[in-house]
Amino acid sequence: MEVKKFYRTQREVAAVINEIVDDYWVDKLSDEELEENVTMVYENNQDKIIKNNEYTTIIKQQCGKNRLAVVSKIINIG
Repeated sequence: MEVKKFYRTQREVAAVINEIVDDYWVDKLSDEELEENVTMVYENNQDKIIKNNEYTTIIKQQCGKNRLAVVSKIINIG
């Protein structure tokens, strides 16, 4: 799976987060790969993921609660 460092829009970030977490759930990614990919996307696109200390509306709508619960544990939010 190819994950870029930087994304142009919140929707692109949401799509890649969905892909990363979904691949993990179907055992295409290890725990370490999941953590590496989510951390890298978060660190390089933080402004598109978090506003006012919570997920942006687009990220919430596109990713859903279950995926964001996994992401939150990795990036230590909430």
